[in-house]
Amino acid sequence: MTEPRKQIGQILKEMELVTEGQIQEALEIQKDKGGAIGRILVDLGYVTEEEILFALGAQWDMEIVNLDDISVPPEIIEKVPPSIANIYKVVPVEMEDGALVVAMSDPLNVGLLDELKFMLDYNVKGAVSNEGAIDRALKRYYGDQVESIETVIQQLEQDEDLSQGGAIDISKIEMMGSLPPVVKLLNLILYQAIRDKASDIHFEPFENEFKIRYRIDGALYEMAPPPPHIALALISRIKVMSRLDIAETRMPQDGRVPLTIAGRPVDLRVSTLPTMHGESVVMRVLDRSVVSLDLEQLGFNEEELKMFREIIRKPNGIILVTGPTGCGKTTTLYSALQEINTPELKIITTEDPVEYDIEGIMQVEINEEIGVDFATCLRSIVRQDPDVILVGEIRDLETAEMAIDASLTGHLVFSTLHTNDAPTTVTRLIELEVPPFLISATLEAVISQRLVRKICPNCKTEFEPSDEMLYELGLSRKDVSDNRFFYGRGCMECNHTGYKGRTAIFETLLLSENIRQMIIEGASTGRVRQVAREEGMITLRERGLRLIFEGVTTIEEIVKETLQAV
Repeated sequence: MTEPRKQIGQILKEMELVTEGQIQEALEIQKDKGGAIGRILVDLGYVTEEEILFALGAQWDMEIVNLDDISVPPEIIEKVPPSIANIYKVVPVEMEDGALVVAMSDPLNVGLLDELKFMLDYNVKGAVSNEGAIDRALKRYYGDQVESIETVIQQLEQDEDLSQGGAIDISKIEMMGSLPPVVKLLNLILYQAIRDKASDIHFEPFENEFKIRYRIDGALYEMAPPPPHIALALISRIKVMSRLDIAETRMPQDGRVPLTIAGRPVDLRVSTLPTMHGESVVMRVLDRSVVSLDLEQLGFNEEELKMFREIIRKPNGIILVTGPTGCGKTTTLYSALQEINTPELKIITTEDPVEYDIEGIMQVEINEEIGVDFATCLRSIVRQDPDVILVGEIRDLETAEMAIDASLTGHLVFSTLHTNDAPTTVTRLIELEVPPFLISATLEAVISQRLVRKICPNCKTEFEPSDEMLYELGLSRKDVSDNRFFYGRGCMECNHTGYKGRTAIFETLLLSENIRQMIIEGASTGRVRQVAREEGMITLRERGLRLIFEGVTTIEEIVKETLQAV
């Protein structure tokens, strides 16, 4: 029998670097919050990064390499292409008995060495190094080099295994999807998408072409198109990674791929859809390092932020965030939960799907195939003694009734709806057959939001808008005499789009006693909107105009994302 590998804590104790009490303290923290024992001990100040490095080397019988103190010959560096080195966060160190030794910071990633062996066509041995030292070595030896996608596509065009015609069986599809150039191309596509902060990657087969597009800041951009004949191999590779059935091409499938790209943990949600010319695949990129779950980073102005913080600290009631798909509702809700997440509050969420894990919050994923829907989940959540509940979306009367019941029994409930603005939310709930008196009794606030692209600061240019552009905003020359307007010319920094990044705009409807009475009396949406504006509600269009005048965004963005206030 193989002797069990020693735990990192045991090794550190044998090295007399920590005591048993310190290990137990770290284990308690790990039980509550998760994380690696080594990292927890470093954060507690009991050991250093270097001491953890030595312990990891001992645990995994790996050589320890200090990349800052050695110089790797160019012929060794050339054995690992820049793209692979950057994607996998490894640095080649030496050839030893016919095997390439690579420095890595995570010896727990047992599949990495096998994948590198497959990609590089060498036997590969691992050595342990510090993550910071690896980053410095990558910059020193490779700089900004990245093997281009175009170069890999050229290799694929000449690959005979991919160009063969005739009937294709499952074993051949699997073989095609595991060819090194296919694996390398997909890795490069993912690397570029994550580097450019794309939210989605689209793989689209057509009759005579195969398109790959990224969605960045809400807009789709097409990359260099690969040859159509590699579509099957590339999509096969994606399906294998996400554990989908590669033999099933007639039914839609959904999968998930947890990855580490360029040292960053990334979760990919995969959706396949049969089309006339093959399977279309969309990968949703969930990169926690891109999303800031901080209320102050969302786009609230000072007054809105103060109001929102007061709303989310109410003891009970329902708070709804509304808007179309992709407008940032989930990020706003997660940020709200992060803000109020303290040991004194028990918070439970039910989501479809759970997009980001938040420490200290119980998160439940919807699975309607086995009967776990929002209403069923909510019914069980209430029995778990929560203080705050997040319901991913109110889709039907049953879910709405459960949310109302939860709020009436002393819980604060967050959820979302798809509506065009905040006042329309009341109408939508009535359409779901929720009694107006219950809406009036439980609804505390509705926040409607949109995401608008920000002008690239590097190519921001002032201009004079035409009368037609002002008309689209519902303004005249007299209305804007003292204001300046800007747009982005387009530059390398923003991929010649004129935009870089996005910010949210908000419309917050607070339910005053006046508005609650109007809901009970069946007042129209227009009348509710009018009274809300009289009481201080700023509409999405009005908030957008402020961003235009502040030089944050463009006329086109606000016209596209908001309706004229009436």
